Amino acid sequence: TKQTRIPNRFSNTLNKTLIKSKFHKEERLCSKKQIDFLFRVGKSEMVHPIKLMITETDIAQKFPAKAMFVVPKKNFRKAHDRNKLKRRMREAYRLNKEEVYTSANEQNRKLLLSFIYIGKKACDFQAIETCIKQLNKKIEKIVLTKN
Repeated sequence: TKQTRIPNRFSNTLNKTLIKSKFHKEERLCSKKQIDFLFRVGKSEMVHPIKLMITETDIAQKFPAKAMFVVPKKNFRKAHDRNKLKRRMREAYRLNKEEVYTSANEQNRKLLLSFIYIGKKACDFQAIETCIKQLNKKIEKIVLTKN
């Protein structure tokens, strides 16, 4: 397929729709050093059944936040159960990340996030989405109160 060049006047709306519509590779927290830093220095918040680890970083990154999603093997032995819960958490975060991004951009902050599923039983998507929304509000408060 041939790609067409988008005029500059549309670039702001395009970026907003890209942020809202996808969870890019650059938004994923993959670096071992950054993960170690997050778990060493980060603060935790919890809305059952999801625990959030959050810290601020000075490393330049394309997006205002990098996130990872964890489901422990101890609680869910089968890989397809863990993958299903991670997919649900990723989707809930993708749909509701815009508020976090705007508050982080306004304060010029770069965040590292880890969403850890600590429940013993699998929840449906609606329950996970409400937890993610509540955690996103907590992230906004943390970002706005730090000066």
